[in-house]
Order: sequence, then C-alpha cells, then structure tokens
Amino acid sequence: MLDYIIVGSGLAGIAFSEFAINKEKSILVINNQSQNSSRIAAGLYNPVILKRFSEVWEASDQLDLLKEFYSSIEQKLNVKVDYRIPLLRKFYSVEEQNNWFAASDKPNLSKFLSTSLVTKKFDYIASPFNFGEVLHAGYVDTSLLLDAYNGYLKSNQLLLEETFDYNDLIINDDGVLYKNHKAKNIIFAEGFGIHSNPFFNQLPLDGTKGELLLVKASNLNLEVIVNSSIFIIPMGNDLYKVGSTYNWQDKTNVPTEEAKKELLDNLKDLIHCDFEIIEHFAGVRPTVKDRRPLVGTHPKYKNLHVLNGLGTRGVMLAPAMAKSLFDYIEKQIPLDKHIDISRIKNFVSNSYHNE
Repeated sequence: MLDYIIVGSGLAGIAFSEFAINKEKSILVINNQSQNSSRIAAGLYNPVILKRFSEVWEASDQLDLLKEFYSSIEQKLNVKVDYRIPLLRKFYSVEEQNNWFAASDKPNLSKFLSTSLVTKKFDYIASPFNFGEVLHAGYVDTSLLLDAYNGYLKSNQLLLEETFDYNDLIINDDGVLYKNHKAKNIIFAEGFGIHSNPFFNQLPLDGTKGELLLVKASNLNLEVIVNSSIFIIPMGNDLYKVGSTYNWQDKTNVPTEEAKKELLDNLKDLIHCDFEIIEHFAGVRPTVKDRRPLVGTHPKYKNLHVLNGLGTRGVMLAPAMAKSLFDYIEKQIPLDKHIDISRIKNFVSNSYHNE
C-alpha cells in the first residue's frame, strides 16, 4: 500500500511530493497537464503587496522555507530555478516615495523595504522619481521546475500521466483504491481543476485568469525585476516576462487580444525601446475570495485531502502549505485556522449530504 496518491503535479503537487519523498513516504502522482497556471506563472516571489504597501500574509516564514525548499530541489535535480534578483518599484510621484518611506518605518515591513532610493538610470526606462527596492524578492523558473521534477517522477516510475477518473476511486476505512493502486491517503492538488472534483468542488475556489507575454528586447539590458503597472522579469538571452492581467469572468486558458493590448500598452509606457512578442500565455489561477489557501481533510472521508487555492503567490505558498498539510496528516499538528477548509462552514455541512 502506498502512503499517498497525489492528483496534480503543479507547484502544490510537486511541493507535497517532495516533502513526502524526503520523509521516505511512498507516492504515486497522477497528472494530465490540463491545468497550466503553474507552468505559465511568472514565478515571482515578493513579500510586499505593492499596491497597498502591506506585508504578504506570513511572508517571513514562507520566504525562509522557500529558500530552503527550492535550493534542495536545485541540488537534487541539478537545475537552476531560483533567481534572487532585485525587485524595483518605479515611483511616479513624490507622494509615492513618501508612502514608501512611511511603510518602511512599520516593524513588519522594515526588513522588506529598502530605505535608500535606487537612483540608477536604466536604458530605455524613464524614472524621474527613481525606484524603491523590495528586499528578499526574486523569481522561480516554474516551467523548468515542472519539467525537471516531473521528469524525475517519471524516471522513478512515480508519475501516471492520465486524467484522474473520480468514478474509479473507492474509499475504505483504511485508505483508498484507485484502479489497482492502494494508498493510505489521497491528496487533491488540482488547481482550477477542482471544479471537476465531486468531493471538493463545493469549496469557494473562484479562479482568476491571468495573461503574460514573453518578449525579446535586445537593447534593454535589464538585470532586475521592475514593477510598475505591470512587472517585467529578465529571463536571460534578452527575453523578458511581462505581466500580468486579471480577469474574473473568463475561465479559459485561451489568450485574448484584449489582455494582449493591455499588456502592450503598459509595456510601451514603461520601456522605450523596440521589442518583439515571442509568446503569449494564459491560465486560470486558483484564487479564493478570502485570499487564503484551501488546505485540509474532507469532513466525511478522512483519507481525502485538498491542497489548493494558492492564487497569485503559488511559488511562495506551495512549500509552506504542503508542509502544513503533511505535518497535519502525519503528526496531527493542527492547521492554521486561516487555511483550514473547516473555516468554510457551508462546505462542511453540505459534505455529509453531497458527493
């Protein structure tokens, strides 16, 4: 009998897989590539909500675990995925500068916001009011991470590439049976695909579509992340990721001309050099209205668990949320009340009547 079947191998599924493997648990991952938000994500990690100059929830703890987690994977798979490079917020007024300095005086933000203005002038970026630097920021190359980790799973016969069929899941007191695979527990880490899951589809996961551009700008020579109305992330070889848009109605992975125009208009406002579009991506982020992840155990079936709702901060949240769920299952360490699905009272009450 396996310890875990894990459905989904995006950021959430990979993170849980790695914690389980490191604790010598036996796993099988099932994935069909239908959900692409982890793959096309910018991979940006940033401890500050720059629109409001406020701290990301539990940012310090998440960053500590993030560094350890991705460093371990880099050593294990011999790939480079974590890039700790400066993130600069472009100021558009003296008032924005003042708001930045006021925020940097707050105890919870002082370690994340530099109190020194960045006055460096970058080619093709007008910055009359200079920049503020966010400390402890960077990005993870999520596409390379997913390719490398799923390759590792596949080479070790730990990956089943197929669409999970919920009708084939049999739940027993001592575990679950899926086709010919027995496991003590099953983890659903399906992202927006949770809407097809009869056990967890009543959880309030809304989904927010985001679109990104990959552009080539040979003259830009930018080695930092710049945030304004959009962000631009240097990926090497004169390539840059540009994003991101937010659409709360469209739930498809199809790129749109409307979002493309929005991104291009904002990019042309930020940089003043020639560039070409290499690729246009779209995906649906697994977002939740209260902006907290959905983690925990099904109220009726104690062997069924969910790891979802990582939203726009999957790179930061995935290691921390996966560890929390693993420790909850294996050590009975209670989940934080802000992430535990028991906070969703309607789901808990309805779970005993619906599947």
